[in-house]
Amino acid sequence: MPVGTQATVKTTRNSDLTQMGYEMILCNTYHLYLRPGRDVIERAGGLHRFMNWDRCILTDSGGFQLFSLSSLRRVTEAGYSFQSHIDGSSHILTPEGVLDLQVLFGSDIMMVLDECLEQPSGRERTEDSMRLTLRWAERAIKLHTGGRGSLFGIVQGGAFPDLREECARELVDMGFDGYAIGGVAVGEDRERMELAVNGCVDVLPSDKPRYLMGVGKPEDLVDFTAMGVDMFDCVVPTRNARGACFFVPGGRLNLRNTRFRSDFGPVQPGCSCYVCVNHSRAYLRHLFGAKEWLAPILATIHNLHYFACLMEEIRQQIARGSFQQWRTEWHLTRESFNSDGY
Repeated sequence: MPVGTQATVKTTRNSDLTQMGYEMILCNTYHLYLRPGRDVIERAGGLHRFMNWDRCILTDSGGFQLFSLSSLRRVTEAGYSFQSHIDGSSHILTPEGVLDLQVLFGSDIMMVLDECLEQPSGRERTEDSMRLTLRWAERAIKLHTGGRGSLFGIVQGGAFPDLREECARELVDMGFDGYAIGGVAVGEDRERMELAVNGCVDVLPSDKPRYLMGVGKPEDLVDFTAMGVDMFDCVVPTRNARGACFFVPGGRLNLRNTRFRSDFGPVQPGCSCYVCVNHSRAYLRHLFGAKEWLAPILATIHNLHYFACLMEEIRQQIARGSFQQWRTEWHLTRESFNSDGY
């Protein structure tokens, strides 16, 4: 899922996303609650109409955003009390209030409110936080009456596999529509990420979606799919694009590098995206050097196209029963990648 925090995927039109084949984007409850506000979205007829997006929307609860604004918020049993990062006004978000907002937005997938911890955190602090997340999840699911939107629980527990497993089992007993693995990619190393996922993914039902939140480097998509994850979101393709970083099979290219000054080939030979069909590496490098607004737009189009193609290839390989062999070859290609290009 491309990340559209503010009801837009940065520098990208909705028509570009649908043309690439994306079926769902992620928006953020915390940010949309503060701006433009629930009243505006309600008068617009919901989030889909407000942003003119006719495919699925998953709304994150805002737990991660409040985690990142540690100086502006306080966690209590009731929920989060915080000051707006926009104007300093005071607010409270509770598990019930977050669910109410997402129902009003018309979200297709709604996330429960959770507490996300910095990593590494000690076991006692992690366990207390995990149990708070479970209590909040129970409060939310009691209000969820089904209907249009699906409600996902979020597994917490840091890098402690037994806490992850315990949290997952209790959430499964509550009977959510799908399950997310949260609290990863918050500064920990890859080994701790794998501990977090391995600790719970097999406990989560295979017939319901398993979603790894905030993770989305190409190697992560491949490797965590192999562990049993179904859904991902991340700002990696769009944020890297704004820094002139283009993803290609085998790795990535930074087109600010002087060696691309007179390189008139496409970013990725054989790529069918608009950028590769119509523009050269040299031209794109020029746009970034001149600080033209078109530069991040074109880079984002290419990166999102690359990620869409990668996920489609993963799905096809799984369907053919050849995913594990393909995964091995994919990693070998990355190891032999020549950063000078093709």
